[in-house]
Amino acid sequence: MSDNGGSRGDSHGRHSRHRRHSRDAREARKSYETPEERRARQERAARRAAAQRSTSGREGSGHSASGRAATATSATAASSRRGRPGKKTRTRQLGSGPVKGVLAAVSAVMLIGGTYGHFSFGNIGSDLSQAGGLNLGDQKDGATDILLVGIDSRTDAHGKELTQSEIDMLRAGEEDTTSTDTIILIRVPNDGSSATAVSIPRDTYVDGGSDLGNVKLNAVYGQTKYYKTKELEEEAAAAGAQSNEQDIEKESSQAGREALVTSVADVTGITVDHYAEVGLLGFVNLTNAVGGVDVCLNNAVDEPNSGAKFPAGQQTLDGQDALSFVRQRYDLPRGDLDRITRQQVYMASLANKVLSTSTLTSPSKLSDLRSAIASSVVLDEGWDVMGLATQMQNLAGGNVTFETIPVTSIDGTGDAGESVVTVDKNQVHAFFDDLVGESGGSNDSDDSDSDSGEDSGESWEDIGEYDPAGSVVGVYNASEVGGLAARVGDLVAGAGYAVGEVGNAAETGVSESQVNVADPNDPAARGLAKQLGGLKVVEDSSLPAGQINVTLSGTYDGPGTSDSGVDEPLEAIGGGSGDSSGSGDNAGSGDSGDNVGTPGTDATGEDVLGNSGDHVGGSETSEETSSSQPESIDAGGDGPLCVN
Repeated sequence: MSDNGGSRGDSHGRHSRHRRHSRDAREARKSYETPEERRARQERAARRAAAQRSTSGREGSGHSASGRAATATSATAASSRRGRPGKKTRTRQLGSGPVKGVLAAVSAVMLIGGTYGHFSFGNIGSDLSQAGGLNLGDQKDGATDILLVGIDSRTDAHGKELTQSEIDMLRAGEEDTTSTDTIILIRVPNDGSSATAVSIPRDTYVDGGSDLGNVKLNAVYGQTKYYKTKELEEEAAAAGAQSNEQDIEKESSQAGREALVTSVADVTGITVDHYAEVGLLGFVNLTNAVGGVDVCLNNAVDEPNSGAKFPAGQQTLDGQDALSFVRQRYDLPRGDLDRITRQQVYMASLANKVLSTSTLTSPSKLSDLRSAIASSVVLDEGWDVMGLATQMQNLAGGNVTFETIPVTSIDGTGDAGESVVTVDKNQVHAFFDDLVGESGGSNDSDDSDSDSGEDSGESWEDIGEYDPAGSVVGVYNASEVGGLAARVGDLVAGAGYAVGEVGNAAETGVSESQVNVADPNDPAARGLAKQLGGLKVVEDSSLPAGQINVTLSGTYDGPGTSDSGVDEPLEAIGGGSGDSSGSGDNAGSGDSGDNVGTPGTDATGEDVLGNSGDHVGGSETSEETSSSQPESIDAGGDGPLCVN
């Protein structure tokens, strides 16, 4: 196995694998259901099939199935990370791309809106559509946490249908859907000194509860809304009453929002304080209102499915070109993670543009921004938007940061063979716990002693005696850094360990470097984890005694990262920082007792990473996707960050 930092297959390989997944998913559903189950669940199957027609996204035809009912397909959850090739170019242009753009623009404006507050937006809150009755938090952890959701709908925020010219301009297609293909959690500390917008991949595999089973996160809203709609219609029919479509729409949307808020809280460990929902319409108007947005590309792009055709380097995009920039899904090396990065650099650039003197001193631009937001945003009932603006009045562009949750794989496999993004909830909770600490907030909940860092029970002082020669260490490169595994392997050998296989990791998309071992209390494994900079130690019961595997992600910054050949031996380094503060690769080592799904597997069916905690979904072997976690992006700086 070569150590090249993660090779990538060509687009044909990706498309072939996607077609195989779709075929396998169909066969899996057939094999899961017995005749008795089929008869018992006939009505549910029919309802789910209708839900697929009603809520399907338009970016692909992969499948997602409920863990309880194999016939439960959701095209809302089904749009795979990589669409499949075909002749229907127009349909591939639909779905989450425009939503991502709208969401990016509105979230940036919300984040920096406090800079000019009442003087520019006035009583904009009175112009926004409201979602009432959501079960939300009350900022007890020292910050305001806002769930910002993109809805792929053919109406504006007030329920008014888009005109045909608007649909054509947005390339939004004709079919109305309720996919929530972009999900961002924005954290604003109570002192308003900073803000962090954290993206959650739409294909994140979650436990959707007893009705949905294991599904992609972007399916939760649409499926729940559909089932609630059918329930209310059936109740009205049973009572001999005429269905009130307006009331049913309101109540079913409420159910979908509640389910999504619950799922996001479960994945992140954060109680959502406010909810904002964004439609398609405002994107072009928001971008054009500020005179376009600056972006930068590492390479020239010509991708016809999205209409993305741009030269390399820095450039200013108008609204329609910006749609293509955030919509592109083909030919991105990290799939949805690269698309998220594009969304985030767009948000950062827009924040800079809105904060610029040319915008703040232009009544016409501020008026256009207000109109675009008012036509696009739904807020939870009773949200004092101007109160948030006052809270954020001292916010500057450089204090607006964009992150992505840690994932264990971007090419995992769900219960029915569909392509999913897998996460370890312990890692995600630890990630948000770090944000709580960085924001200066204090979590008042009873479980504030989180999974992260020094609260996880990790103590480098209690490692104990061990003979490194008694352990065989495999070193696997899951990053884009060429030769990383070889360099670290040499250092491990120099520290007295027996070194086994050295090469590329079988699983791609790994966001956290870690040491895998059958017994997480093994002193040799813990000692090595310390020597490599304080890596997380993860139990992997499939490994034999004495075997230690080290997986190095794109975030690894310990010994061996330099290719200059001047690294000191591990023993001389003294075990790295010894810091178990919960940051970096040592975060989230706690256990959880409610695991769902299966951990990632390699081609032989052996557990690759042995991820602890609430890990949903498996992961296939792949060498086509680079695996580094997206870097943090802020809205400061002299120009846009260049991206893929």
